[in-house]
Amino acid sequence: MNQLLKAIFCLTSFVLVTGFAAQPEKHDRKYYEERKEIVWEVPMDEKLIALTFDDGPNANTTPQILDLLKQYNAKATFFVIGNRLDKYAEVIKREAFEGHEVANHTYNHIFFTRRVGSSVISNEIIDTQKKITELTGQNTKWFRPPGGYYNDRVIDVARANGYTVILWSWHQDTQDWNTPGVDRIVNKVLKNARNGDIVLMHDHVNGSTQTVRALERILPALQEQGYRMVTISELMEHKTKVDNPFVPE
Repeated sequence: MNQLLKAIFCLTSFVLVTGFAAQPEKHDRKYYEERKEIVWEVPMDEKLIALTFDDGPNANTTPQILDLLKQYNAKATFFVIGNRLDKYAEVIKREAFEGHEVANHTYNHIFFTRRVGSSVISNEIIDTQKKITELTGQNTKWFRPPGGYYNDRVIDVARANGYTVILWSWHQDTQDWNTPGVDRIVNKVLKNARNGDIVLMHDHVNGSTQTVRALERILPALQEQGYRMVTISELMEHKTKVDNPFVPE
């Protein structure tokens, strides 16, 4: 009996210290969409599309992307890494100044597997938000977990900190992080473009400018097709109006 009590005490202490308890569940996409806890895309009649960029800022490629977005009067959402913000403060300030959205992509780009505790997830989110607010004045509502790893624990912690999890349209994962070639990135976006899409790209890929070169072709082509490139917030504002026709214009 003493050994059993000792084992129970040790397990309880481990849970309290680490934040690990029963492994969190991961449900299917429909479950989270119905509960409005994760957004993959926002189906609509209007020709809006959201370009999103992960893992920056980058001293070389992010300014080039900003130049292209400005040229085509396009807005985007940058999911930034907190530990890069002080080093590239002027870049992120420019993002906000030019009307783009700066959103949360954790402080250290940790993959939130099922064994990562709630306190770790929370700190990664909070520390990044402090930096975003300090440098841009923005207080984002959008959070993207690295690698798209999520479960109930990630969702609960994000919600507790005032965030909605934003992923991406499954048909709009450019995989530019893997440097697949400019043509593949371009074709992935243009051949699959749909109203309300959320496109996944990266403004920080070590040693690669493929995303920049792809955007030189993607942006004018989307514009010619009648698309307007908007932030996640604008996409979601439209969703609110679709869900509730009584929301005033």
